[in-house]
Amino acid sequence: PILLTGLGKLVRAFEKGLDPFQMPKNEIREELFMQEMTGRERIGNILKRQPVDRIGVFEHFWSDTVSKWTDNGWIDPAQSMADKFGFDLELQWAFNLVADLDFEPVVIEETEETILKRDGNGALLRRHKLHDSTPEHVDFLVQERQGWEEHIKPHLTPDRRRIDFAGYRETKRRAAENNRYFCWSGINVFESMHPVCGHQYMLMGMALDPDWVRDMANTYADLTIAMQEMLFAEEGYPDGIWYYEDMGYKQHPFMSPKMYREIIQPAHEKTVAWAHSKGLPVIMHSCGYVEPLLPGMLAAGIDCLQVIEVKAGMDLVKLYQNYGDRLSFMGGIDVRVLYNNDRSEIDAELEAKIPTVKGHYGYVLHSDHSIPNNVHPDTYRYFVDKGLELGRYL
Repeated sequence: PILLTGLGKLVRAFEKGLDPFQMPKNEIREELFMQEMTGRERIGNILKRQPVDRIGVFEHFWSDTVSKWTDNGWIDPAQSMADKFGFDLELQWAFNLVADLDFEPVVIEETEETILKRDGNGALLRRHKLHDSTPEHVDFLVQERQGWEEHIKPHLTPDRRRIDFAGYRETKRRAAENNRYFCWSGINVFESMHPVCGHQYMLMGMALDPDWVRDMANTYADLTIAMQEMLFAEEGYPDGIWYYEDMGYKQHPFMSPKMYREIIQPAHEKTVAWAHSKGLPVIMHSCGYVEPLLPGMLAAGIDCLQVIEVKAGMDLVKLYQNYGDRLSFMGGIDVRVLYNNDRSEIDAELEAKIPTVKGHYGYVLHSDHSIPNNVHPDTYRYFVDKGLELGRYL
């Protein structure tokens, strides 16, 4: 059976214009005799840009999308999205970084559509009740160094109450049962700071008091590592680390490359180096336009960039051409092509990108954000199937 499989792939190699007799022996073995891989094996190789059977697949969905699909009977509520669509990864968000764990959130105002609350970071945030969205920043107790040192920093100590041991254990078990790659997931330092002081005061601090922002970043880096050590000592290591770190908006990052290098990058280097010391690759998510920051992010050691937001100005093919030999990618497929549930639009987007970006074996299929509720599950199913068809190797 192995010989017949190899002969079949040999024929397909000639059909694709490849000449196995001109290929080094190791490449012949990798290309012609590659067997179906598990998700865990596949993502492990993709993060190292080593040969795989096909590109990977993963996705995020807005919660109201899952609710709509379930309420309409389009998907089985007992079946996970990972099972339904054959994802290669499982994530577990295990840490609570709110400063004051004992603070009970206070409702300041509530309407039919929104709710305004003061939280344990001293932040006053307005959230929509009817759908997922970024909260409105209304006010912050912390606006400069003194507020940080008085109200927040003393609370930021490792505490078992901050860690979801049971959730981590269960997701790790489920991933193992399904041969999926398992990532601890959570926020890194940029996403840890703005819930405390908001983007406005944080960015003003970068310009006017960089040592304050540097202290915040270093404090959150140390706290994250300390709690990872606590969790992994008890429950075992994941396969990799996934950091959420939204450092850009439309056409611009939130900071200059120089500010990134001097203030944020040292904390990224610390958290990524710790992960690498345990043999854990690092995937870093960032919405927005972060291309100018990529040299610094690479220097910090990240292994994969996700989500590569097209409408913010990110260009997956361009990034692949510039960095694909040393960085893996996940995402970069414009989610807006799914909005009309038109398969021809999906075909055009996937065909323009996947045949190129799969070249170094370092790509995982994912939209450039999250799937909204105007997308039908049959459309998303087609998106996955078409993407994986284009993303197969021999």
